[in-house]
Amino acid sequence: MGILGHRNLDPVAEPIALFEQYVLRESQTLVLREKVFSVSGDSFEIKFANGAQLIKVRGAWMSLSGRKKVEDAQGNHLFDIVKEHLHIHTTYAIEDTHGKKICEVKSSLALLGSKATATFTDSRGKAVALKMQGGWYDQSANIVDDKSGQTVARIDRKLLSGRDLVFGQQTYAVVVAPGVDAALIAALCICFDEKNNEESGQ
Repeated sequence: MGILGHRNLDPVAEPIALFEQYVLRESQTLVLREKVFSVSGDSFEIKFANGAQLIKVRGAWMSLSGRKKVEDAQGNHLFDIVKEHLHIHTTYAIEDTHGKKICEVKSSLALLGSKATATFTDSRGKAVALKMQGGWYDQSANIVDDKSGQTVARIDRKLLSGRDLVFGQQTYAVVVAPGVDAALIAALCICFDEKNNEESGQ
């Protein structure tokens, strides 16, 4: 997979999850590869650094909301990612299989870099706010628990070797802390990527 190694993140005090089955026991690196030329619209391949599949993300061709269907490694529908309209700031929603919004990702103006906040009630009934800080097109950006200030995930391009930077594809390495839902972090990174692509006119 061409991962150059990563610095582990510290475990979180309490699990942060929408999907308990994807909570990590140890710090791991995900590789998100955007399949820009997919016939179904923007899709993503999301794997662990060892090559094991985490989730599959399929874009819906010509969807006004840019709806993306997210499936587990066996092809079972987990949730959808959709763009919400009629908001001042770019807003995305994660919806469960019944179309109920379970997480909102909203961008905000920032003098330096890009900022967005994800808010949701986790699988244990706790209100959570995760802030994504840093320039998406820079070497790295952090996803931080707003309550504790702890970094729960880090987007880090420096972990990728040259062979991962394939023409026509955007590839990101994401280090996820123990106790954090890897599928949730992957979904937030996709929202972040979509927001920045839109703002840059891609």
